[in-house]
Amino acid sequence: MKYVLATVVGLFVFGIIMAVFGLMSIVGMVASGEATQSAGKNSVLVLNLNTSINEQGDDNMLASFMGGGSPATGLNDILSAIKKATVNDNIKGIYIEAGQMSAGFASAQEIRNALKDFKESGKWIVAYADNYTQGSYYLASVADKVFLNPKGDFDWRGLASQPMYMKDLYEKVGIKFQVVKVGTYKSATEMYTETKMSEANREQVTAYVNGLWQNICNAVAESRNLNVDSLNAYADKMLDFEDPEKIVAYGLVDSLIYADQVKVEVKKMLEIDNDKTISQLSVADMKNVKGKKNKGEKIAVYYAYGDIVQNAGNNFYQQGHQIVGTDITADLEKLANDDEVKAVVVRVNSPGGDAYASEQIWHAITNIKEKKPVVISMGDYAASGGYYMSCPASWIVAQPTTLTGSIGIFGVFPDFSELVTKKLGVHFDEVKTNKNSGFGNLMARPFNAEETASLQTYINRGYELFRQRVAEGRNIPVDEVEKIAQGRVWIGQDAIDIKLVDQLGSLDDAIAKAAELAGLEEYYTSAYPGAKGMLEQLLSSASGARGNYLDEQMKAMLGDFYQPYVIMKSAEEQPVMQARVPFLIPVR
Repeated sequence: MKYVLATVVGLFVFGIIMAVFGLMSIVGMVASGEATQSAGKNSVLVLNLNTSINEQGDDNMLASFMGGGSPATGLNDILSAIKKATVNDNIKGIYIEAGQMSAGFASAQEIRNALKDFKESGKWIVAYADNYTQGSYYLASVADKVFLNPKGDFDWRGLASQPMYMKDLYEKVGIKFQVVKVGTYKSATEMYTETKMSEANREQVTAYVNGLWQNICNAVAESRNLNVDSLNAYADKMLDFEDPEKIVAYGLVDSLIYADQVKVEVKKMLEIDNDKTISQLSVADMKNVKGKKNKGEKIAVYYAYGDIVQNAGNNFYQQGHQIVGTDITADLEKLANDDEVKAVVVRVNSPGGDAYASEQIWHAITNIKEKKPVVISMGDYAASGGYYMSCPASWIVAQPTTLTGSIGIFGVFPDFSELVTKKLGVHFDEVKTNKNSGFGNLMARPFNAEETASLQTYINRGYELFRQRVAEGRNIPVDEVEKIAQGRVWIGQDAIDIKLVDQLGSLDDAIAKAAELAGLEEYYTSAYPGAKGMLEQLLSSASGARGNYLDEQMKAMLGDFYQPYVIMKSAEEQPVMQARVPFLIPVR
């Protein structure tokens, strides 16, 4: 017993010592990551586009340390790095490592415009890739020199939207969906009930796909001194399988070189000898490079992106970041009552979701507007519920390629009765006190005609409220709103003509407008919600790491079938009334 107890005590003491050392290591890692950094003379900012770009970067280093995956690349971090590099005299150029970038069109457009500003400041940009995707080339085309690997690939074939329809799949296992909706163009429900696009959906998809592609072609044509007709002819050739020499001949890239030869080109731009080392800074490094000092009054920039839900998901079937109604309304109330905050910019990047949560956020933004200016900056999309929460703002700014509008409401109800009763052989009986006591058990039976009519009345009421909110917020008569509603999606450049948005521009443009509305000459921005503290990071990492791991494994295994699986798995958990769009075409 003496030796056993001595061993137990020894292990206990050893565990405490190791925990202390581990905590010290984590603290040191975080502290070193936050240490102020300076850019050396003749430095180059390296912009790695071989990544998926989120609205905000993930600063949770502890999550990565504990196995929660790599920190996400944030659009906010990329834009901040380019902006700092533009005004830093020691940073002479940007080197773009183009790759398999995944981002929304508006996000890519925001980055490209920042790169144009950098270039117009008198500095240079060089881009290289072993393989260009259309998205990464869209950004790289702004560069002074665009290089491709001599044996590389060049993707240029135009855009396509290929919605997935799962009606027949569900019916094979005995599942049907009952849909109630308002909006001829509200196509989110078609994946459950149809096998192809409706004519209304085809009309709107054709409009926005062509609009997005036109934006890409116009930008590339301007930067590469080409014409749009030529770019479309090259897309029809499907350049993926063309000899790289022809890509040069078409004027899409400047020359074919290998990765090690790019360093020579960069040194020429820096005007340094070949034996000198290039001073490089990454986007992560630029976080710790000093920028402009805070002067003047504070403008809060609140990031709201992902599906809109009333309460945070507690399982790994939720997909990515969420706009949690209970959290954002509390946060916005604090900003409304914070006298130090003179204006609020809400960065919205959402396809919508829970209509009830959207109404609560609408109310919170309305309250801010009564006390101080509130400006919406729309990202890749701010549609359906995302537009619902945006419409009461003092001013709305969107990118030309932002997907917005989709003023419509729907409810989708999975009918499992055939699966349960006919295929699995489960039978139900019933005793009830009132006529409708058994309503809602979709394993026993589908809705009858009277119940469906009641649901339709409920959805109609939600649509009328949505339409009224837009009419009030945008100062448009209800009958005019109806003409642009019906669930139709618009891109930003069209939305401005029908008064759904006020201005085309970036997040910086939205901030400048907020300052103007608040009468501020000097101002600085502060991002919300704030970063998690160390203890909060530790707790969330410990509880969430396995869920995140499982989610990533499911995505990897199921590929394109992951989303349908999640939809079917979580169908019963979704609120009755939904305001969302089903699609976002990423730039790849």
